[in-house]
Amino acid sequence: MIRPAWAAVLLVLVATPTTFGGDARVTIRGNGVGLGETPLYVPLDGASFEEGAYTLRPSGGDGETIAAQVVREGDSAWLAVVLPGLGADEVAEFTMAPASDSASGKAEGVDISAEGRDLRVSIDGELFTVYRADDGPKPYFYPVIGPTGSPITRAYPMADVEGEDRDHPHQRSFWFTHGNVNGYDFWASDPLNRPNPKFGVIEETARPIVADGPVVGVIRTTDRWLSPSGETLCSDERTWRTYDTNGSRVIDFEVTITASNGPVTFGDTKEGMFGLRIASSMNVRNKTGGRIINAEGITDLDAWGKASPWVDYTGPVGDETLGVAILNHPDSFRFPTTWHVRDYGLFAANPFGYSDFKYPGEGAYTIPEGDSIRFGYRVVLHEGDTDTAGIPVLFQGYAHPPRVEISPSR
Repeated sequence: MIRPAWAAVLLVLVATPTTFGGDARVTIRGNGVGLGETPLYVPLDGASFEEGAYTLRPSGGDGETIAAQVVREGDSAWLAVVLPGLGADEVAEFTMAPASDSASGKAEGVDISAEGRDLRVSIDGELFTVYRADDGPKPYFYPVIGPTGSPITRAYPMADVEGEDRDHPHQRSFWFTHGNVNGYDFWASDPLNRPNPKFGVIEETARPIVADGPVVGVIRTTDRWLSPSGETLCSDERTWRTYDTNGSRVIDFEVTITASNGPVTFGDTKEGMFGLRIASSMNVRNKTGGRIINAEGITDLDAWGKASPWVDYTGPVGDETLGVAILNHPDSFRFPTTWHVRDYGLFAANPFGYSDFKYPGEGAYTIPEGDSIRFGYRVVLHEGDTDTAGIPVLFQGYAHPPRVEISPSR
């Protein structure tokens, strides 16, 4: 397992001894920005905690007890918490202890269950999404249910929904791929498109981690990118996490691509990379209230091809206004990424499409044999417009999270 470079931004101080025989003290320090609900995923370096459900009780006795979860990833352990809020300079102290059996049941939290090769992800007993590894030439997630219970990605071509756009069948809900890898096309590769001898396939090779619990669900896979002849061009390791939040739905996605079989070039093309096809009713092109806006305030068609730390796509779904924001982590390759975001509903982060985007520099990048590049994104599915959802503050909580310190309880 390759540890994400950005994990270290959550500083964890663990005093000796490193094996906790009892409760632990957790101190969370504000990052200078007042935060609302913020998921945290903290590496427990040097500390020995059993996997499972925990609680964080305010040390002063007043305030809300927070659910926590320890996830084991090979030899590493991580603490997952959804912080309800934190003042800009606030210092919050908690006592961390194993949760009682009644507090750690499956009725609440994130549940991941196998349905054949697919993985069904539910939050608090309700379907959130399904991970589909073998339905086509790349893994993807469908459906994706927003915070109010409405689907927030397009159903086509997986299902026929009246009123939806029926174009670009390869844009299947929520995915990660690219249109030029050593000259092969993984973006448009789809059985519903006209056959192309350059179409490649991304094939899952293993699932090292599938974990769930009261706070977070984690899916980690390894994958190989195959040419039409079956040659491995590169490999990747993907980690997908979703949290049991009270407001917006939050997904963290991290991927490391390794040149595992010789140098690999990700070509300069707009057709990439980390993307969603949003619900057709939200499209800006419809002129019914859809809107694209980035961190610099650039909107709609003008946001295409621009570099920005985040982009938010909002629009109507039924009688509601819903949105999808993609936040790019500062330690991600070529941060801030450029964006392949279209008025017809395509929404993708793509750091390689410089020529199409008329962005200065060389878009293509060759990974030397044995080397890797890493990407990190947070996806926020929210109610209301960008200001109502507080996307700029949510980005600060993701990019510059509060400092977390853990030590034996006094």
